[in-house]
Amino acid sequence: MRLTMLLDMVADTAGDRIVVGSRAGGITAAGLRDRARAGAAVLRASGADALVYLGVNGPAFPVALFAAALADVPLVPLNYRLGEEQLTALLARHPGAYGVGDEGGGAALRAAGIAAVDAATWLATTAERPVDEPVDEPGDEPWDPERTAVVIYTSGTTSAPKGVLLRHGNLASYVLGTVEFLAAAEDDAALVSVPPYHIAAVANVISNLYAGRRTLVLEQFSPDEWLTTVREERITNALVVPTMLSRIIETGSDLAVPSLRGLAYGGAPMPGALIEKALRTWPEVGFVNAYGLTETSSTVAVLGPEQHRASLASDDPDVRARLSSVGQVVPGVELAVLDDDGVPLPAGEVGRICVRGDQVSGEYDGQGRAVDDDGWFDTRDRGHLDASGYLFLGGRVDDTIIRGAENIAPAEIEEVILHHPDVVDVAVIGVPDEEWGQRIEAVVVLRDGRALEAGELRVFVLQRLRSSKTPERFLFWPELPRTETGKLVRRDVLRQATLS
Repeated sequence: MRLTMLLDMVADTAGDRIVVGSRAGGITAAGLRDRARAGAAVLRASGADALVYLGVNGPAFPVALFAAALADVPLVPLNYRLGEEQLTALLARHPGAYGVGDEGGGAALRAAGIAAVDAATWLATTAERPVDEPVDEPGDEPWDPERTAVVIYTSGTTSAPKGVLLRHGNLASYVLGTVEFLAAAEDDAALVSVPPYHIAAVANVISNLYAGRRTLVLEQFSPDEWLTTVREERITNALVVPTMLSRIIETGSDLAVPSLRGLAYGGAPMPGALIEKALRTWPEVGFVNAYGLTETSSTVAVLGPEQHRASLASDDPDVRARLSSVGQVVPGVELAVLDDDGVPLPAGEVGRICVRGDQVSGEYDGQGRAVDDDGWFDTRDRGHLDASGYLFLGGRVDDTIIRGAENIAPAEIEEVILHHPDVVDVAVIGVPDEEWGQRIEAVVVLRDGRALEAGELRVFVLQRLRSSKTPERFLFWPELPRTETGKLVRRDVLRQATLS
């Protein structure tokens, strides 16, 4: 199924329903389809082979998503927070693209030789072009769901981002398997607080649309702004990461959210004390813990509202423990915990979390599909299933640091620190943190006879990386634990650092 068929279904059935933006002046389902058709005409006239989106989230994003789908080119949302060198390298992979960006993003796009407009111009253009302008369809051949709809760059254990290819079939399968068509009431509204280069942004556009729910984006998160928006826009459903929830609950402001019925969270480990406090603060709100990856088109396991409440109220330790789980697998996805030889492990035993199903891509640009002969995709997360099929995460197989729902590669930070002339060796680790999920720390070995203050090194890193990737603490050791072959024993670094 082509993604635009989801839009067609909603526009044909509930075309007057506002699905994007505020209650006053938002875009209707029919209007979104008209804009997508106009945007597709722009893309086809430009000869673009992709649409690169480089800016904050907002109404321009869903228009870009469906315009690209209709024009049969992939949408490529890029991280506008990347450093200049890394962003330039990614833009160089899409020389034939058309760009939509904010002020800074537009400048970067044009510097890369990509024709670009800002988000306001994109919205104005797609609103004013004749919507009956012919848009070429793929021809008489049957639509191929294997065509690429979205390319999302994600950084794993190395500093080089990988482009995850999400096919139309992957994304459509996710929606059809997890969302009921037009199940939302006409006045339902979802508040999304994630950037457009995150899989959750794409998933929320298509899933809320299919449900018939209006989606509103909070471009710059703050607890007070979030609470104000929920109340003024009568938000019924919202998506946050644990760090955001912590700031909201601890803000000290009026926490009344009378319209809110559902709150989904994910992207990073949720501290147990925080979710318990949130459940008691908003007992009428249905909390949902969603676990998924870019490579799986978003959610593959869910801990639903009733499961949250039952766990909180239970005296049974096994049931109570489920509040720390990510729930049970969603329909249409198979999940197994395998050992290193690919053999399924029994309940309670920790191994590699692997998934398969139509929504699972597991495919990287230029690298092919990373699945085994049986179709299993290794998420590189470790975990276990309990006897009732609840999934518990046990950390990454690799060394990726997850800070505030953002995957951060230690190698990228280590490379920067090693450029300091006084540094001879370094290990960057993620240490458990109640607010961020993990905080970044660095263990540094200096050259003989050199002296360096932590503050000086922090300034050095800040000049090259943004603050969220700058270690909060620097430790100075005479040497790092390494094997005889020179491999860093990162678990030993973490253990010793937490004792320092």
